[in-house]
Amino acid sequence: MLTVRFRSGGNCSKRPAMPENIYARVRAEVIDALRQTVPELPDDVAARVEVSPARDPAHGDMATNAAMVSAKAGRQAPAKLAQALAAALTDGPDVLRAEPAGPGFVNLTLRTDALRATIGAILREEEAFGGSDVGAGRPVNVEYVSANPTGPLHIGHCRGAVVGDALANLMGKAGFAVTKEYYINDSGAQIAALAWAAYWRYLQALGTGMSEEEFAAATPTGLQYKGEYLIPVGEALRAEHGDALAGPGLTIADPARWFETVREFAVAAMMRSIREDLAALGVQQDVFTSERALIERGEADRVVERLRAEGLVYEGVLEPPKGKLPEDWEPREQTLFRATRFGDDVDRPLRKSDGSNTYFTNDIANHADKMERGAELMIDVWGADHGGYVSRMKAAVKALAGNGKQRLEIVLCQIVHVLRGGEPVRMSKRAGTYVTLSDLLEWVGRDAVRFTMLTRQSDAQMEFDLDAVVAQTRENPVFYVQYAHARCRSVLRLAAENHDVSHAALGQAPLDSLAADAELALIRRLAAWPRTVEGAALAQEPHRIAFYLYDLAGDFHMLWNRGRDDSTLRFLQADRKAETLARVALVAATAITIRSGLHVLGVTPVEEMR
Repeated sequence: MLTVRFRSGGNCSKRPAMPENIYARVRAEVIDALRQTVPELPDDVAARVEVSPARDPAHGDMATNAAMVSAKAGRQAPAKLAQALAAALTDGPDVLRAEPAGPGFVNLTLRTDALRATIGAILREEEAFGGSDVGAGRPVNVEYVSANPTGPLHIGHCRGAVVGDALANLMGKAGFAVTKEYYINDSGAQIAALAWAAYWRYLQALGTGMSEEEFAAATPTGLQYKGEYLIPVGEALRAEHGDALAGPGLTIADPARWFETVREFAVAAMMRSIREDLAALGVQQDVFTSERALIERGEADRVVERLRAEGLVYEGVLEPPKGKLPEDWEPREQTLFRATRFGDDVDRPLRKSDGSNTYFTNDIANHADKMERGAELMIDVWGADHGGYVSRMKAAVKALAGNGKQRLEIVLCQIVHVLRGGEPVRMSKRAGTYVTLSDLLEWVGRDAVRFTMLTRQSDAQMEFDLDAVVAQTRENPVFYVQYAHARCRSVLRLAAENHDVSHAALGQAPLDSLAADAELALIRRLAAWPRTVEGAALAQEPHRIAFYLYDLAGDFHMLWNRGRDDSTLRFLQADRKAETLARVALVAATAITIRSGLHVLGVTPVEEMR
């Protein structure tokens, strides 16, 4: 019997304590001032108030839309309300000056001490800085990879694995209770084809006299999987079973004698290989759920009957597809789900005319199982070729949730093209037809793979240039960010020769000397980290973290370069201890924040560059 799920560990994320977030603090000040200006301010209007970084530093540190979103409730023109709000905010606890701008925005200039206090918060909280309680412990299930166990993971699976893993880490940092899941598609025609292909390798290991063509012609599936990765599976079958599974003369035996054994053996072997590849990528899911086990437990049949009891299933003929009909299309009586009631284009088959369940039915059972385990938000990371499947799956979850708050979100990952020397890399020696994940990791390493996969939004196609991702240039984002961290660590090592650079000691350093534009720009960037985490998590866009880290590294490298050109901006000043400790504290805070971001992405912070 198959096990329904395998837990590789506990819940992957714990709710963090509510850490420092100057944006949240200033937003609270804005809302307090707004309530003074608009006494009857509805809560739903207050919830729409945003505080964001100013687009132009010359206009201040932050900006708010508070007057824009509350003008109707306040029965005032946005520009007039912005003037009143600016007056109420000026000379506040954190806001030094507030000025109305444009049609109703308010630009905010913070007290410099309030900005500098970010450094102390980072030194206290260390890598927990940036964490949030916006998720409030809400249970979230992130399912990703979920590749059919019919062969090695390829580069398309790799992108989904990285996006899903980083997204799960991000949601955890934002305070959600995250479960990482892999759904094993171990049932159906493709798994049957895998069993036959593994059986062919088994006969080869025995020394069969059959040719590949003869074998393929004698199978119901043909020989679909021809990669060399199944050769060890065939040899392992021979080692365990000898010739007991073969027919006379080492030919094909009656499938009733060997099919289930070979299928189970091959799936287990493929899953071991997949887990090894994922581990090499730094991915470890908490739960592995078997499609076949769900079917054997009757979960798929139960979900059909549940929908039927709610009047959402009927027997009928599916509408013909739009456009030119396929030659083999014919109207057939099927069991259909009323998907159109929940936003889908057409009703969807749950059972075929022969009475067997469709893949869609099994997928509904999988999501029903997650919901029964307590997931309020389910996020599935799929390849872009599954885009046509989104509406039906969301419709099914809406039907299962009823009036509840459980919902499904889909993240689609587009195709990745691998280049070397400007030319496409098309295939793997091991798989024969595509670039495998293990190939990619061997060529460039885990950190380059993970960071690079997150340098574009997941639904945009990308080119993975093998030469570019190992180049030591600014154009290589992973190098640029890791180099910034390595530079930070080198400053701290040098400073430690003459000073106590523990976080506790640096947290007591006076910071008044941090007044240069480049220093304040870096502090502003550090202060934006908690806001970045929350926004990226709520939007389910982990690539925002990679973008933030690149910008943060840019701010640090700029300050480093200014110090080379201007001795007064150097981090270490032999005759100015107070200034040195202030700058070392800023460097330590930068290193901590880079590590915090890299941990979300699953990338190693580098101590020194060689």
